Amino acid sequence: MSETPADGSTGVSGAADIKLQFSAPVAANSPLPTIKPNVPGTWQGAGTSTLKFVPTGAFAQLTKVTVRLPGGASGIRSASGSLLSSDVRFKFSTSAYQTTRLEQLLAQLDYLPLNWSAAPGATTPAATDRSAQIAAAYDPPQGTFTWQAGWPSKLKTFWDNGAPGSLILKGAVMLFEYDHGLTMDGIPGPQVWSTLLKAVARNQANTQGYTYALAREANPETLTVWHDGKVILHTLANTGIQAAPTTLGTAPVYLRYYYQVMKGTNPDGSKYADPVYYVSYFRAGEAVHYFPRGSYGFPQSLGCVELPWTEAKFVWPYMNYGTLVTVAPGSQTPPGSPTSN
Repeated sequence: MSETPADGSTGVSGAADIKLQFSAPVAANSPLPTIKPNVPGTWQGAGTSTLKFVPTGAFAQLTKVTVRLPGGASGIRSASGSLLSSDVRFKFSTSAYQTTRLEQLLAQLDYLPLNWSAAPGATTPAATDRSAQIAAAYDPPQGTFTWQAGWPSKLKTFWDNGAPGSLILKGAVMLFEYDHGLTMDGIPGPQVWSTLLKAVARNQANTQGYTYALAREANPETLTVWHDGKVILHTLANTGIQAAPTTLGTAPVYLRYYYQVMKGTNPDGSKYADPVYYVSYFRAGEAVHYFPRGSYGFPQSLGCVELPWTEAKFVWPYMNYGTLVTVAPGSQTPPGSPTSN
């Protein structure tokens, strides 16, 4: 008579029960429906007019599920002996895992500058219970994110709990991908989720800490870097000249070099090939790196954020993949004691 989820449904939780309503009680020894792909679980309700499949596992995200009710002489029969005349099939598709659960797990593994705690009475799955973890990915436990101490207000503007486009989330996913040898695109696809659940089960937490960098185009220009909530560097820096300005905004580090010869074209049309060290690209053609200058603190580069040697060498190990770098108009000096060695 009916099925839940309904035929053709999309966005279904892969951990939800499947219910079939018949017009008469199903025989206790009747053949049961089949499900593809298979997941662990049991059919309940034989002898009644409602069959229910209760999964002990869960379907993966964005999976097409087919339920087949066998018909004919060897098919499902009622308690009175009536048969389905032919097979009946219905299909549904599971939803994507919830971004909120991704954030909870990344916080648990120290990839975020925030902590997460479950709400009183909320059920949280055991780290090693993969089926329960997948169920929680569809229906995250209730809880609260709180900021760790010491982070600047600017960084907090990039946090958007549950939003797939959060810059903080993208950077955290990139660092996780790098740590686990995955394609570093900041997109939490199936491979990221599978690897993340394994990392949770093994308690493979981030060992590199969390870093944020803020370049101010003030007078003088500066770069301030926080690591694990503390200012580790506050130094004079150079950004782009008027003919080749540094892009204002925020982006994550996606490419790093100890040494590189940067090549390009100057505003006057001449070519350059400059050897540079301690390079962290955060936007196409724009990087934080060492460049030799007579002085620092005002626009001199062709779009990059230039640092003196000692400061660049010190901070480069902290400017890991996924580190958010903000280039902002001038403001007051951020609090904290500057350190460069």
